[in-house]
Amino acid sequence: METPAQASTIHPGLFATFDRLLGMAVEAAAALLVVAEVCLLGWATTARYVFNDPLTWSDELATVLFVWLSMLGSVVALRRGEHMRLTAFVRGMPPGRRARVDALGLMLVCAVLLAMLAPTWQHVAGHSDSYTPVLEISESFREAALLVGILLMLMTAIDKLIQFSTPPQIAGSLAVVVAAFGVFWFAAPSLEDFGNYNLLIFFFGIVAFCIVIGMPIALSFVLATVAYLQFTTTIPLSIVPGRLSEGMSYLVLLAVPMFVLLGALIELAGLARAMINFLVSLIGHLRGGLQYVLLAAMYLVSGISGAKAADMAAIAPALFPEMKKRGNRESDLVSLLSASAVMSETIPPSIVLITVGSVTGVSIAALFTGGLLPAAVGMVALSAIIFVQTRNEDMSSARKVDRNIKLKLLAVALPGLILPVVIRTAVVKGVATATEVATIGVVYTILVGMLFYREFDWRRVFPILVDTASLSGAILLVVGSASAMAWALTQSGFSRQLVQLMASVPGGRWGFLAISAAAFTVLGSVLEGVPAIVLFGPLLFPIARMMGVNEVHYAIIAVFSMGLGLFTPPFGVGFYLACAIGRVSPDDVIRHVWPHLAALVVTLVLIVLIPWISIGFL
Repeated sequence: METPAQASTIHPGLFATFDRLLGMAVEAAAALLVVAEVCLLGWATTARYVFNDPLTWSDELATVLFVWLSMLGSVVALRRGEHMRLTAFVRGMPPGRRARVDALGLMLVCAVLLAMLAPTWQHVAGHSDSYTPVLEISESFREAALLVGILLMLMTAIDKLIQFSTPPQIAGSLAVVVAAFGVFWFAAPSLEDFGNYNLLIFFFGIVAFCIVIGMPIALSFVLATVAYLQFTTTIPLSIVPGRLSEGMSYLVLLAVPMFVLLGALIELAGLARAMINFLVSLIGHLRGGLQYVLLAAMYLVSGISGAKAADMAAIAPALFPEMKKRGNRESDLVSLLSASAVMSETIPPSIVLITVGSVTGVSIAALFTGGLLPAAVGMVALSAIIFVQTRNEDMSSARKVDRNIKLKLLAVALPGLILPVVIRTAVVKGVATATEVATIGVVYTILVGMLFYREFDWRRVFPILVDTASLSGAILLVVGSASAMAWALTQSGFSRQLVQLMASVPGGRWGFLAISAAAFTVLGSVLEGVPAIVLFGPLLFPIARMMGVNEVHYAIIAVFSMGLGLFTPPFGVGFYLACAIGRVSPDDVIRHVWPHLAALVVTLVLIVLIPWISIGFL
């Protein structure tokens, strides 16, 4: 994610100091909460499976800590510019215009957070007399995380606005926000007569405008929801923080920070590098061998970190130098890296799959089972492209590895190779939940790194904990805000109209699937996977069931389509992440990305037309 342009600042020393102190305090608290969650979940898992004495209160306490972690992580993400947002439109703007647009985006962030303060206070106060069933502590303690998080985000946004914008930019953006508020305030009586046409104004117009100027997607959803309720309904705004909290409190979402942390620890402990070295020893000497290694490595480790950028960053640096020596174009390599991230989008334990299960009620074990074969089909399709592109590869520097060295590398890689298999098998077989497996994986990875690989760098642990909190907060704030927006859409009657519209699509079930695949591809390029599935999953999955579509098949179509959109230029932010990791200009890569994308489009068509690919092993 990008930081607003620093054209001119006011008192940079004063506000930089405030920002640093605030950041240090919030990051330390967020990191501590990550550690607390790992310890609590690890203790609860041990009590359940080792001592057969489940801790009845652990889920309640874990949920309370989880909401606090989500909100403090959101503050860290806002401070570091790591919230999900679309930068395709603002990236190429001249510096002056970019600075004005960034100032407007920050001013809108301040406006929506300020508007949320009073309703959130009312929401917290309303829970002061409610108590959790087991621990019997006030629910206001959990809900207070929303109030603290919103207040800290507001302070952070104001701080950044003052640091990174000039007085004229601040004044201009404030004038625009005040003018927009005035227009909607005076138009409110007329808006009530518009009916569901208001949905186009608020949930399409406002959201689209906010996303285009680079405002965080989560806060764009909150702004649209608050504005819709304020100006077109009599529903109190205190309902919004309630829906935010409910969306972030799904117990299954506890797996998100655990898998994010696990992915980072796998790289830190050396497991990822050991797996790559072993795969290179097997097929690295073949023509196109390193490209096949890249695909296999992405298949093995993908999904564990919760972030495609982390998956790609763990693999590309180990393979790209040797690939370049063999005469491969950098643009082709980055294109393959980007496409491999799409191919692996359905591989468990994908955060998007976990989110699908949490918001639609589809079995996560079934989703984990159904996601493996579609990714394998994508890998075969990309392998065909590799075979064609590497016909003239220079193999003069390639050396076949001796069998004894292969066995030695296998022994070294075995702890890493076992982990993904155990994680996926345990969840699919119902042996443990995704959260429990992730927690066990974290402890296992730390022990393997310390005792087996002996390269566990404790100095990197705190930054990893902060990164975990930041990414988790960014993901979970999107889940909460999209849940609030989806509730508002449902209350408007939009879901009934959508059912009627989709039921009348030409071609029946197949027409519905084709339109869904195209729609999720577009949504994935603009909103990314998590917000898109939280927003539209509860609306579209019931329609799919009504039309006789298997829910796992539909979920795989949605997730793969969104992955394709996420890595498709010019809007897909994943494409630019791959270019940044490969250190190649997007202008060079965009000319060579189409063969790989074509292979993935063919894969998507096969997934749509052949349900067995998704549900054959259920």
